[in-house]
Amino acid sequence: MNEHPSRLSTPDLRDECLDGAQCLFDAELHDGPDPEDRFEHPDARAAREDVAKDICATCPVQVACLEYAIRTKPTSGIWAGLTAKDVAQLHALRVERARLGDAYEEVA
Repeated sequence: MNEHPSRLSTPDLRDECLDGAQCLFDAELHDGPDPEDRFEHPDARAAREDVAKDICATCPVQVACLEYAIRTKPTSGIWAGLTAKDVAQLHALRVERARLGDAYEEVA
């Protein structure tokens, strides 16, 4: 990757994530089982997510994955080592930061 992920278009960022992502080897590890097919006990889910987070920690596209997740706001799964809830919080912080930046520019 020659450009920082924040400078890539969302489709290019998706492609960057797919090129070398560690989660591609076991997608269910990061997304969990299909809830319509199988119930996942909360303890099993926590253990699965911990393993997924460990894999994310060594993934070569972790930064691009995080940027992609913040932009697309997933509702489930582990993204760049974070839960969808964590990603939603980062997205909200980014939106608030942009809003405050716009407000600061109006005052200046």
